[in-house]
Amino acid sequence: MTEQFPGAVLDLLDAAGDRTVFEHDGREVSGRHLLGTIRRVASALRQRGLGPGSAVALLLGVTPEAFAAVIAAYTVGARVVGVRPGMTDDQRAALLCDAGVTVTVTDRPGGADAGPPTVVLPLDELLAASDDGRRPCVSGRPQDVARLIHTSGSTGVPKACVQTYAAMTAAWALRPGDWPPAVRELAGRLDRFLVFGTLASQVMLEYGLLALAAGGVLVAADPPDVPGALVRHRATASVITVGRLNRLVADLRAAPVDLGTLRALMVSGSPLEPGRARAAARVLGPVVFHGYGQTETGMISMATPTDPPGSLGVPPVDLEVRDPSGRPVPAGTEGEIFVRTPSQGAGYWGEPALSGEVFVDGWVRTRDLGSLDAQGRLWLSGRTRDVVIVDANMYYTGPVERLLARHPAVTEAYVVAVPDDATGEAVHAFVVPAADRVPALDDLRALVTEQLGGACAPTRLTLIDEVPLTATGKPDKRRLTTGT
Repeated sequence: MTEQFPGAVLDLLDAAGDRTVFEHDGREVSGRHLLGTIRRVASALRQRGLGPGSAVALLLGVTPEAFAAVIAAYTVGARVVGVRPGMTDDQRAALLCDAGVTVTVTDRPGGADAGPPTVVLPLDELLAASDDGRRPCVSGRPQDVARLIHTSGSTGVPKACVQTYAAMTAAWALRPGDWPPAVRELAGRLDRFLVFGTLASQVMLEYGLLALAAGGVLVAADPPDVPGALVRHRATASVITVGRLNRLVADLRAAPVDLGTLRALMVSGSPLEPGRARAAARVLGPVVFHGYGQTETGMISMATPTDPPGSLGVPPVDLEVRDPSGRPVPAGTEGEIFVRTPSQGAGYWGEPALSGEVFVDGWVRTRDLGSLDAQGRLWLSGRTRDVVIVDANMYYTGPVERLLARHPAVTEAYVVAVPDDATGEAVHAFVVPAADRVPALDDLRALVTEQLGGACAPTRLTLIDEVPLTATGKPDKRRLTTGT
């Protein structure tokens, strides 16, 4: 029987021995040392009664100790909840309460921002536990919930996708023998992988584990000043959002620097417009990999630098493009994308109705529109759901629309996603003003920022007399954006 996640991570670190696997603030940390740190934190968590079924929130950065805490939480079999930066206090409290979190592990001084209703465990206290030198016991069972991965919900409250230990064990990152060609090409470029933000995040952890499985080193940089961090740390690879990629290209055009060590930038979170992809290739060379995946599925497909700009490569997972009746369509025909992946989620935490809509007969309904060409490459063309993806984080438009409509100067409000050089996508609000008042963009931004966070705040405002309607009488947002 295959040992559950994170057994393969423990084996990787054990095999690395005295080889450096993590660099942070001038320190070089070996696999042996990192494994010992995991042992100490796991032991401390168990001493506090945490194990399978315990819900543990992680509010951590990108130090070796933070990485050890993430792996230790999985080692004891806990239900892990990563806290994403940028949430409002109310959103964070709602997330922790909904997930049943009782303990928050943090490396922030004094437990700042850990938030109620949890007991705060400073990481420094956990690191003081003794190290017995033995391989940690992996306690997670296949169908136990390993983690809850949150996105913005349709009501404005974060909703959580459930991933089991079986799904995390089946994920592609730690199985070199099963790497598809695009992942294998990427893995060969991850000698020095720049990490930032939090290692509790889905994307950063999975690419970090891929780098370790490929024999690479995790190099911490926070904040991730690009291109400075790439140069200082001689990074060969990192993850980047569309907005940051656009800024990097603009900065290098204005003030070129030597990025001779850079071999891979993994763009994730939102679509990369073909013109932007070509511009990046001209400035950076053949280093851009464009990944497509979802919280619910993990990686679906990945374009390498040799794939046509705008495409997402040939999916290495089961994928069907279906018409509205659920039947697969021929190559070149647009439809909704359904996928099956080894590490897909098991549903949404506490939301059986929504789970039934998205997780259908073993398939995941992505709610994205696209097509497969004659060579099997995937192309995206739109969405069936109202969301905006800002800096790789997904936000539903409904809560923003309802909040804007409560402003005294607004009668109706409609929100759409628009391309944005800084954040990949941004919120564009179309508003029918009240009869005697004209809303100001700054006022609407302040309202949304206070209630839902700055990422949801509109960056553009268009006043309209009335919203165009579809043949069925629903708001036609495509006509809003095209002006037809």
